[in-house]
Amino acid sequence: MSTVETADLRATTRSVYVTFIFLGVAMASFAARIPQIRDELGLTPSELGLVLLAIAAGSITSLPLAGHLVHRFGSRAMVGTMAVVLGAALAATAVGYKFGVAPVVVALYVYGFATGAWDVAMNVQAAVVERRLGRSIMSRFHAGYSVGTVAGALAGAGAVKAGLPVTQHVVIACVLVTVAVVLAVRGFVADETEPENETGKSGGGALAAWKEPRTLLIGLFVLAFALTEGAGIDWISIALIDDQGTEAFTGTLGFALFLAAMTVGRWFGPNLLDRYGRVPVLRLLAVTGLAGLLIFVFGPNPAIAFVGALLWGLGASLGFPVGMSAAADEPAKASARVGVVASIGYCAFLGGPPLIGFLGDHFTVSRGLLAVAMLLVLSIVLTPALREPSR
Repeated sequence: MSTVETADLRATTRSVYVTFIFLGVAMASFAARIPQIRDELGLTPSELGLVLLAIAAGSITSLPLAGHLVHRFGSRAMVGTMAVVLGAALAATAVGYKFGVAPVVVALYVYGFATGAWDVAMNVQAAVVERRLGRSIMSRFHAGYSVGTVAGALAGAGAVKAGLPVTQHVVIACVLVTVAVVLAVRGFVADETEPENETGKSGGGALAAWKEPRTLLIGLFVLAFALTEGAGIDWISIALIDDQGTEAFTGTLGFALFLAAMTVGRWFGPNLLDRYGRVPVLRLLAVTGLAGLLIFVFGPNPAIAFVGALLWGLGASLGFPVGMSAAADEPAKASARVGVVASIGYCAFLGGPPLIGFLGDHFTVSRGLLAVAMLLVLSIVLTPALREPSR
């Protein structure tokens, strides 16, 4: 690789990091204010779960289309466009919650749609960079996402402490996210696509990917880890405030600790993956996440619950990014397979909020989180599907 090519690849790598980081900032900026939005709307846990379901519904709508759209328009155009749509949707949420549930649901649906398409597109670009570098780096891109979530969560905690209104806080974050990402995607490189066959059509499209056993098993694995991650993002602060009796500021700090643990796991994970391989590392993390979840649920006080949140976040760190990397192992079919895996994984965000909210109404939010433990056990069984092709 020439010096010029190396410099271009470094610039592209930085651009990809920016898109991951600011998607995390956007998500955490909203998630950090969920307790205040919940209180303003007067929602029970199950009602909150149904409102959050709008995000998953939007994502599920976009994901089946995302692979095709990325293949047709390229990841650069998709990420840039979706950044604008996402920023507008979250800003609408921050204004709309003052007027009732309906505008929030509509805005969160659009936010979910943009998130799903953005996620697939940036993972396709990240897989291109990973292959050109010739080493495992996907989880570090996702660590960038986690860095963004930690920054967004800490800013959210500061905003809560300072008494900054939800609307001002979230709108400022949306403007920052949109501008940063639109500028960053100019550094993306062309995606790697499958050559046309004799009939002039590209083979191995999205429909074919839905029929591949390995792709479907990877999707189920990602589903388990997506629920593990998503449950922590949506419910840790609520569980700490409602079940442990902490202040809103402390609950938001617990959320930030969970995200910080995920960031550490994603940053240092590539060294473990390169040394030991995907299967043993992911099995260990699934066990760690399970232990952390149980400690969080059954911890007798907030201090113990914080320890659980830390282990939970660490355990959840690599499942989603490594699943995406495994789906993209074959470059020519990467966009289709990543789209399929993301579609299955995002079903966790479709079913997770209402399930945990329903259980929260009948038991407690903390006890409702035990539903996540069952899928973590399943993920241990599914890890062989992610084995590297060369192994």
